[in-house]
Amino acid sequence: MSARNVGRGAAQPRLETSATRSGLETRADARSSTSSSRRSADELRALAAAGNELLGNLADHEASAAEVVAWVAANFTTDAAAIACSMADAVLPHVVAEQLPGVDVLFLDTGYHFTETYVTRDEVARALDVRVVDVLPEQTVAEQDAEFGAELFARDPGLCCARRKVAPLQQALSGYEVWFTGVRREEAPTRSNTPLVTWDERNGLVKVNPLAAWTFDELLDYAGAHQVPVNLLMSHGYPSIGCEPCTKPVAAGEDPRSGRWAGLAKTECGLHL
Repeated sequence: MSARNVGRGAAQPRLETSATRSGLETRADARSSTSSSRRSADELRALAAAGNELLGNLADHEASAAEVVAWVAANFTTDAAAIACSMADAVLPHVVAEQLPGVDVLFLDTGYHFTETYVTRDEVARALDVRVVDVLPEQTVAEQDAEFGAELFARDPGLCCARRKVAPLQQALSGYEVWFTGVRREEAPTRSNTPLVTWDERNGLVKVNPLAAWTFDELLDYAGAHQVPVNLLMSHGYPSIGCEPCTKPVAAGEDPRSGRWAGLAKTECGLHL
């Protein structure tokens, strides 16, 4: 139950954890000692294909979230796995940590998050058997403003997401073999065919979506049953939570992601495209 940072540096994202805040090693340091044992892309690609077939993606016998995580635990070490978490809730970290205790939880600290999101992050670090890693962009918000002008998110949200989310995550994932996401099929049309296990070509590792078949109600039911931390904004009309300037509350019955980049022809930040 700790947290840490992955730091800014020349073209590097920052990785900070609760451990780093106490002066312990960064994730980049930890990865450097084990990177030589990382399996090749061909090996991991074949493993993803085998997992996809075994777990029955989009089939009548599709595996449960627990079965998906069990498959990962049988084929990967805890150090080789990471969870990407927006801190809307901690359901995915809880599900994964049941079988991979101490797993890294990557939080993309864009510098634009709601206060409630940071509160949830800290609750996750305290309450769950995981290690929270703050992944920070190469530039602070002030540095980005100086180079591109203020409020890049309003003028070019795609570029802002690319610099503050996509690139930092890609760097952070470079030492892992598999990553978990909380993507669910019902969230948006762009996510309706989300597989349980797939090969992530862009990031070069296995991508696992254990909650792909879950509904929003199932997510909330699990959180309540297991007393999992949930972002307070979830109870105030925010079923999907991103950066504060780009996230609005959603009316009952609307698309859960309609509050993200509202009024713009943008539905995804780019992490899952």
